[in-house]
Amino acid sequence: MLKYKSSICILLLMSVFIGCSGKNNPDKQEENVAKTTENKKVNTIKLTKEDFLKKVSNYEESPEEWKYLGDKPALIDFYADWCGPCKVIAPSLEELAEEYKDQIYIYKIDTEQEEELAAVFGIRSIPSLLFIPLNGNPQMARGAMPKADIKSAIEEVLLNKHTPN
Repeated sequence: MLKYKSSICILLLMSVFIGCSGKNNPDKQEENVAKTTENKKVNTIKLTKEDFLKKVSNYEESPEEWKYLGDKPALIDFYADWCGPCKVIAPSLEELAEEYKDQIYIYKIDTEQEEELAAVFGIRSIPSLLFIPLNGNPQMARGAMPKADIKSAIEEVLLNKHTPN
């Protein structure tokens, strides 16, 4: 029994030593962050209210009419970091942003940080996706959508490519 207990103690000490070996080393932490950042290319664009007013629509200047300011269609993902369904669709949005990078913008608005933008668009549930064509009015989709459905909406609403019946 004593051999068994001492073996467990040795294993616990080794795991604590191995687990802590990189935690207190700032150089090691920076190296790990750099590796993570290198491997993870972000294709979506985060928007603040200030960015929104310049790139999407200046609702403060002309609140009664929608005027899109972009040079190509856009999709805006209203999300929050704590939202499970938002986390589920995030990788699909990244992939679609890469796939359509020359044709559309895919923006992200954190509803926790940009409460005014969320209120302006009546965001009551997340994720909510706002599809903004170059001409015409935006269309809102609420809830997590499968990647195929988001892609279909991009094709039909934003790029005006109608699928044959």
